[in-house]
Amino acid sequence: MNENTANEKTQDTRDGSKTPPPPQVWPTLRAVDARALIRFLVTAFGFEETVVYGSQERVDHAELAWPLGGGVMLGSVPADRNADLWPLRPGSFGAYVVTDDPDALFQRATAAGANVLMPLHDTDYGSRDFAVSDPEGNHWSFGTYPGSPRS
Repeated sequence: MNENTANEKTQDTRDGSKTPPPPQVWPTLRAVDARALIRFLVTAFGFEETVVYGSQERVDHAELAWPLGGGVMLGSVPADRNADLWPLRPGSFGAYVVTDDPDALFQRATAAGANVLMPLHDTDYGSRDFAVSDPEGNHWSFGTYPGSPRS
């Protein structure tokens, strides 16, 4: 995707117009090499690059959508860390991401160089899970457990 372009995910309405997706939780993280991390998350996990703003190696803001909903936002660590208004330490992020095919995703992630923290396994609550880390050290857990139904 070209820098400073957006390919918004939209939904069709009854009259054919487009609307943004409904509100969701979008965790945020910082990276030492944000452009490399974006490439890794797209290649290894299947995130979709939605928008990236910045210049050269610096990423001011990026959005990566998860195909089943939601996504993550990330950016480069500023050169002046003392002036950072969102001081997140690179490599300190962790997330659980719902997937409908953990076996294929595990193969994809490990083929792309993800470090295995927890191999594929079945849980006592009916999920099939695994956990890996990305090159920046962030922890990613993937599984089929979609959360408990709401009443």
